[in-house]
Amino acid sequence: MSETFDPANHRMCEPSWFEDLELGQEFYINSRTQTDALFASFQLTSGDNHPIHYDVEYCKRQGHRGLLAHGLQVMAQTAAGAGIFPHVIGESLIGFIEASAKFLAPVYAGDTLYPLLTISELRPGRTTGVVVCRATVHNQDGVQVLEGSHSYLVKKRHPDPKPTAKPGEDA
Repeated sequence: MSETFDPANHRMCEPSWFEDLELGQEFYINSRTQTDALFASFQLTSGDNHPIHYDVEYCKRQGHRGLLAHGLQVMAQTAAGAGIFPHVIGESLIGFIEASAKFLAPVYAGDTLYPLLTISELRPGRTTGVVVCRATVHNQDGVQVLEGSHSYLVKKRHPDPKPTAKPGEDA
């Protein structure tokens, strides 16, 4: 066999460019149960040592059934890299430029979370576009626990031509 291997072609799928993406396109992120180990790991990573995140008895005195997840821990479940989105856009991705979230319901140790990104807006520019995704997370009971958005800057396959100056105007 005389096949030539090219590492640039070793990818999950052909990359999509800004023009290939569609409103309503969904990108599932694998579900994940929020274990005690994830809680402890996030506490170490964030430095947040409020007892609501690591003291079960404190949580119960506050009316919670167990350890309460940190909001950013829940938001981290929407990381696009945990799903197929970065494989779909491949090398057309320039960067992750913005994120927001509203925390709608508590998340406890033992809950399983189901994140989803859905393209909600496509803002074209001349050579790139901004892809805005609605980020949602539901728990195992179907309760939505997070509503947010992510914005990504993505290259266009065919940039719009540079505008030409009319006589008497700057280019």
